[in-house]
Amino acid sequence: MIVLRRAGPEDAAAVGALTRAAYGKWVAVIGREPVPMQADPMAAIARARVDVLEEAGKLLALVETRLEPGYLWVESLAVQPEAQGRGCGKRLMGHAEGLTLAAGLAEIRLLTNPAFAGNVAFYQGLGFSIDREEPFRGGWTTYLSKRLTVR
Repeated sequence: MIVLRRAGPEDAAAVGALTRAAYGKWVAVIGREPVPMQADPMAAIARARVDVLEEAGKLLALVETRLEPGYLWVESLAVQPEAQGRGCGKRLMGHAEGLTLAAGLAEIRLLTNPAFAGNVAFYQGLGFSIDREEPFRGGWTTYLSKRLTVR
């Protein structure tokens, strides 16, 4: 059974390991560690909301979010390589949308590197639109957002 729960300080090492495993494949693509791999997981858990999917005591995926004035920001979405294709990312993004609506907000925002094959298409498949692209560390960053219907 897969359980969705909020990560706590005791999960910091597992959150860090999951993030490194999920983003590790992109090091060769962009020639450096992606920003989420450089983040301190304990600090992320302390300053933001980190929700995880867990199965049999193992973290499968996470979403790191924070409320901003007028929108919810998705800092990171990470899925263990062996769990990719099981709907974990889609489930966590649905959860993030629920958090957005629960806060009375109508917009969710995020960014990704367009060199990460499939990321932009994944988010567009969930209804996100590209807002802009900007140069970043010799590559590009794609900013996306999605308007939600507040009920």
